Amino acid sequence: MTRRVLILGMGGVFGSAAARAFRAAGWDVDRYRRGTDMGISARGARWIVNAMSPPNYHDWAGEIPKITNQVLAAARDSGASVMVPGNVYVFGREPSPWSAQTPHHPCTRKGRIRAEMEERYHAHAADGHSVVILRSGDFIHAEATNTILNRVMLKDLRKGRITTLGKPEARRTYGDLEDLTRIAVRLAETGDAEPGLLDLGFPGTVFSAQELATELSRQMGREIAIRRFPWTALLLASPVWELARELREMRYLYDMSHSIDGSDFSARFPDMTPKTLERIVFEHLYIRGLKVVPDQGKTMSTQTSF
Repeated sequence: MTRRVLILGMGGVFGSAAARAFRAAGWDVDRYRRGTDMGISARGARWIVNAMSPPNYHDWAGEIPKITNQVLAAARDSGASVMVPGNVYVFGREPSPWSAQTPHHPCTRKGRIRAEMEERYHAHAADGHSVVILRSGDFIHAEATNTILNRVMLKDLRKGRITTLGKPEARRTYGDLEDLTRIAVRLAETGDAEPGLLDLGFPGTVFSAQELATELSRQMGREIAIRRFPWTALLLASPVWELARELREMRYLYDMSHSIDGSDFSARFPDMTPKTLERIVFEHLYIRGLKVVPDQGKTMSTQTSF
């Protein structure tokens, strides 16, 4: 079977990480270039990985359906299977842990758009095609500068503080990109064996801002404070700053403890364990060149993920 994958959105955080993971596993990786014929690009591909989002969060309502239409048409014409990184927006305020059986009750505009998109993929799978939705919480990775963890929460770490966008005690699920894309590669090897849809939740790493600050303090050997994100300033910027509007819409997720049910994931990949908070903190400190307490650095340098 061919080992060629077409990645959409390869300039983004998931797409770039997926490209590295597939190449490392010996796959031929092609990059889709925006504005070109996706059907032609997908010819000969075994998988289309749709990691494409509208630039700068612009016009989700118009752009997401367009991208979905293109992906489904390209998949039908080429015979390629489809893999999509899913998020938790579709669940709204439903009690967690969330699973493939949790009803989709989005409470935001972006959540409704994502839910409609997923319905299209469900219909495509019902027509006899292979689709994988690999679902996780917010992406994190030490080298990915565009994550919420790096852009907001750890922005002032050198000043001895972190920023929380919600309740400091709220425990949220995060998906490390290195973990996620290794899973994506393994799913690509077998996920198209039979037609249908696989909605797989990745439990990821669950932690609160308080737990993050405590682990940072322990590894750095100094006290790390927590400050609240200035939502009022963001509210004032919303009329003219599109990203501010989009971030404000998802505020509820930062106040609400949530997790993803890992039962299906563990059954499928019993040998895979998500990175620990300890490991994640070490990697984020290391990439910044920040001091780690010597015994912690020695311990963490020998730890691996999967």
